[in-house]
Order: sequence, then structure tokens, then C-alpha cells
Amino acid sequence: MAAVLITGCGSGIGLETALRFAGRGDHTYATLRNPAKAARLKERAAAVGAEVEVLALDVTDDTSVTTAVRTVEERHGAVDVLVNNAGIDVTGPVEAMPLEWARTLMETNFWGPLRTIRAVLPAMRARGAGVIVNVSSAAGRVPSVPYGGFYAASKSGLGALSEALSGEVARFGVRVVCLEPGSFATEVHTRPATREAVADDPYAADEAWLTRFLAGVGEAAGDPGVVADAIVGAVENPATPLHLPVGRDAEMAVEFLGTVGFEEWLPQFVARAETIAGPRP
Repeated sequence: MAAVLITGCGSGIGLETALRFAGRGDHTYATLRNPAKAARLKERAAAVGAEVEVLALDVTDDTSVTTAVRTVEERHGAVDVLVNNAGIDVTGPVEAMPLEWARTLMETNFWGPLRTIRAVLPAMRARGAGVIVNVSSAAGRVPSVPYGGFYAASKSGLGALSEALSGEVARFGVRVVCLEPGSFATEVHTRPATREAVADDPYAADEAWLTRFLAGVGEAAGDPGVVADAIVGAVENPATPLHLPVGRDAEMAVEFLGTVGFEEWLPQFVARAETIAGPRP
């Protein structure tokens, strides 16, 4: 049985992933910034007879990360599997996005995984084994869409970090996977922050158009359990590639990117968005 530490388990991909590992009999540590919000996870686990231990872990706080990791290491010697799933989404124009929002996004989506990776690696190296799964996004593999630049930057950065990390730790028996899901029904994208309206905002109408498109895509988003299954499969299969798109939309986007440049990509994106949100302002 492996000791599995998963971040962001209050809902969506994290919750489903915790249930999958617990269902296999692994020692599953499901972490949330606020453990009081784990009621849904506990109910689902109890319903299927799975044992999940909930720990407090705020990926933006060094002490919180260290405390959670040490709890697992004291019991098992090392974290066998780390799943970096916690993340947030904030949309807005490059010019007008509040910088504090951008910093919070990067702290959660990029620096957060780095904190947990650094915390688990010494014991993984000492044991000579371990798997680190970074849940990125298809948005980190393809050109960024308007108003999604900061989210894409955080996920693209996580992909680059995963590549470097893989080359550094493979010789210690540690494997890295960067999962890149497409559109799945998670609260990350259904609760994005919204900028306060300002007079004569030159981006307002265009950003509202993109928001309508994203809402339409969200209505047809896939089951996050599919991503959870992909995470478990990646951990089980040592031949899993470093970059793993999940979902047909993610696979198609990456395939399409291999045939065109950004100049062709953007018109294709706008055309698709207009079929859902109407003509771009």
C-alpha cells in the first residue's frame, strides 16, 4: 500500500482522486486548506467503505506544507505518491488584472506545487522511489486565450518545472508526470474571480464575451472522475509520458497545435468561441 498525499481535495478532481486511491487500499491523505470543508469527501468515502484521512494543507504556506508532509513521513517514512492538484482560476486582461490576484494565482498554481515537491523529495530520494503528479491544464500546452493569460502562465510554468524536475530526479528513482486536462466540471473554473466594473473599461465587452463562451463550455464539461482515473493510471504505469493530455478536447488541441502556429490558432479559437457566445465585440 502506498502513502498518497493529494492537495485540493474539497471537490472535483482532488476529491475523486482521493476516493480512487483509497478504494485501492492505499494510505490516502486528502488535504484541504480548510478541513472543515471535507464533509462531501467524508460522506462519499463512507458510502463506499474507503478510508481517507483528511489533513490541513495550504499550498501557499510553507509551514502548513511542511507540517502535512512530516505527518505522512512520520508514519510511512516517505510520501510514495504526491498529487499536486490544488489550483485556482482568475481571468482578466493583462493590462487591468489586479496584481494581487495575479500573485495569489501564481502562489497557488505554481509556487504551491513547488513547495510540496521540495518538501517530499528528500525522503523520496532517500528511499529511491516516488511519483510526483502535477495537475496542470491543456491551457498550459496551447497558446493562451484572451483574458486567460495569467492562468495559462501558471500552468505553462508548472509544465516547464515538471520537465526540469523529471530530468533531475529520474536517477534517484523518482518519476514525474504533468497531467493536462481539458474541460472538466470542477469548481476551479465555475468560481473565477471577477474584476470590479470601471467606467469606460476598454475590455469589458470583450471579456464578457469570453465569459459567456467559458460558461457554455462548462455546461458540457466532462466528469472529473475521468481525470482521477488518469492520475491513478499514470501512477501505476511507469511508461506514462511526462506530458499527458486528458480528455478528447485536450488531445485534439495539442494535436492541432502541432500543425499550426499562433497566428492560425487564434482565429480558430475565436471562430469556435463565436459558435457559443455569439460574434466577438
